[in-house]
Amino acid sequence: MPIAERRVDLISGGLRLEGRLSLPDGAAAGAVICHPHPQYGGTMENNVVIAVAEALQSLGMATLRFNFRGVGASEGEHGGGAGEVIDTSAAVASLRAAGVRYVTLAGYSFGAAVAARAVGEDPTLASRLVLVAPPITFFSLDTLAECRLPKLIIAGEHDSYCPLAALRDTAARLPAPTTLVTVPATDHFFFGSEASLAAPLARFHQPTE
Repeated sequence: MPIAERRVDLISGGLRLEGRLSLPDGAAAGAVICHPHPQYGGTMENNVVIAVAEALQSLGMATLRFNFRGVGASEGEHGGGAGEVIDTSAAVASLRAAGVRYVTLAGYSFGAAVAARAVGEDPTLASRLVLVAPPITFFSLDTLAECRLPKLIIAGEHDSYCPLAALRDTAARLPAPTTLVTVPATDHFFFGSEASLAAPLARFHQPTE
């Protein structure tokens, strides 16, 4: 059952960003979740962002979803991707400051592209990476060419922004460990298929020992 969230403020490059934090007592593992493109209506209230947060909360993990600069009550304006990478790093730092040692960086759509870029620029930023429906027709995952973190990519079978054949080729070129999960009869937006995210997220976060 999802854990209650509380409103938090993050500071990113002098900008105040709004977020929602779920922090179970003693949680050593957690996740920062990045939302889809703000210029197309993406916010931290997106259905996929919430589904990912709830799935991870059910595993006992802390979660932090937040609005990029210029979205909702967050200060600033859209940063073209570079500013959002700064925001993502600030969110990870905030979660670590709350006592979370092992951080999964997750993103959906544009948020997946931002997460991939953030980890590519700073391989120490996170312990794991989750990309849901990375829009590879617009954003390359070449930033992950040297990324040795455990990586989970989830995409719908009928995602026109993330064509399955191209995604398989992309995933095959990424360093191990990389896991690709395809959700049948689902497109880019996961409407009605949000629950399908829970099982692959749970498997990905199972202890390896």
